[in-house]
Amino acid sequence: MCGRFTLFHNWEEMQAVYGLVSSQPYMLPQRYNIAPSQDIVAIIRAGSREGGVAGGNLRARVLEVFRWGLVPPWAKSPGLGARMINARAETIAKKPAFRNAFRRRRCIIPSSGFFEWQAMEAGQKQPVWIARPDGGLISFAGLWETWRGPDGSELETATIVTTEANGTLRQFHHRMPVILDAAGHDIWLGAGADDRFDREAASALLRPAPEDAVWVVSVGRAVNDIRNDGPHLLAPHRLADEPPDQGELF
Repeated sequence: MCGRFTLFHNWEEMQAVYGLVSSQPYMLPQRYNIAPSQDIVAIIRAGSREGGVAGGNLRARVLEVFRWGLVPPWAKSPGLGARMINARAETIAKKPAFRNAFRRRRCIIPSSGFFEWQAMEAGQKQPVWIARPDGGLISFAGLWETWRGPDGSELETATIVTTEANGTLRQFHHRMPVILDAAGHDIWLGAGADDRFDREAASALLRPAPEDAVWVVSVGRAVNDIRNDGPHLLAPHRLADEPPDQGELF
């Protein structure tokens, strides 16, 4: 699964990776401990909120803000989102909570890395930070929805799609986020309306990342408290009974 992640890459770096459309830089705070129910950013096709594509550009992309934890349009209250921070790749095409979003409202959730916890002896859990070996952005496959309250208010939410863990991460958890490579960005976001969405090609992306796509470092338990934030959370640290670290931070 994915229950905590980081995003400290800046606007220019994201614009270079995703080809974002904007006349003004998006001022993004560096975040090192993003938790469920908090605001996150995601890349969607320009104009997709209005059901179209801006300027006829089928690949135009924009960065938008969502709350982490998808709330389906039919939910009676937004509280359901607390249980929808992840969506299993194996069932998103069938489950009522996700199938319409999979067909029409896919997004890319940018990340600088994410956390997992490894069970240790005596009931301890060692947090680890998982990132790309080259320090680049990680692109999570995501889904988004708009929920409308009885008073007419709107809440836009998103979830991270997960799949089986690869060999590198299986020791920490049996699930991992679906990580898209550059070629997968266009496929996942789709070319236009849902009748032009290549469902077979998008479904083929819902697989574990290659073994060498991610790198792991043990970090301190300060990350356990969502009130903690800052680069110090990524400093290498391990419990006394943990195997040696796999490397140093880049």
